[in-house]
Amino acid sequence: MSNFVLVAGAWLGSWAWDEVVPGLREAGHDVHPLTLSGLAERQDEPAGGAAGQKTHVQDIVGEVERLDLRDVVLVGHSYSGIPVGQAAERIGDRLKRVVFVDANVPVDGESFVSTWWQGPDRLQETLDAGGGLWEPLTAADCAGQELTGEQIARLTGGATPHPGASLAEAAVLERPLGELPATYIKCLLDGADPHGDVAELLATSDRWRLVEMDTGHWPMFSRPRELARILVDETARDSR
Repeated sequence: MSNFVLVAGAWLGSWAWDEVVPGLREAGHDVHPLTLSGLAERQDEPAGGAAGQKTHVQDIVGEVERLDLRDVVLVGHSYSGIPVGQAAERIGDRLKRVVFVDANVPVDGESFVSTWWQGPDRLQETLDAGGGLWEPLTAADCAGQELTGEQIARLTGGATPHPGASLAEAAVLERPLGELPATYIKCLLDGADPHGDVAELLATSDRWRLVEMDTGHWPMFSRPRELARILVDETARDSR
């Protein structure tokens, strides 16, 4: 049995994993979906200020320690790959595997903003225009990602503004990321190839594995049962 800690990407909370959780539990695992500070039902946390990325790392580490979890599989989607990757280093021998779902990965000294594909100035302007928040995605942003109208409505309807401080704060790595036992799930409708940092890790580390899904950026909505099966299969490989 493993303990899955599931962390969704920008704008989303623990609710985003609702259709993935049953498949993991049916396979005999414990599942702990987590909402990061400043999002969903935790929009008002921390009181008096926007949640930074270090806060998100501590959210994850704190949940693992609070529940005294062992054999932990940390799963980070999209933005959340950055705090999940750092948390994976910090929980020591509690970690079984970290899984990045079409995710960003932490790069020491770099932030989500600094590595933004359109350039950091473009995203920073968006955050400034939103008063320090990244406004939720729209239905148009979800086009071409294998989502039904109902799935798009659920995704956009549950999204909340994302705290900009978490996007602008730089990651801090304690050791090379390639030393972690990791799986990278690439969703092909969001681009056929992993971006540079991920491609290098996959090419140079014998502890990283690549799995492809022929779906869009939000597989927890478009293919939740398939995603659950992949997570179970990847964890089972570690037990052989």
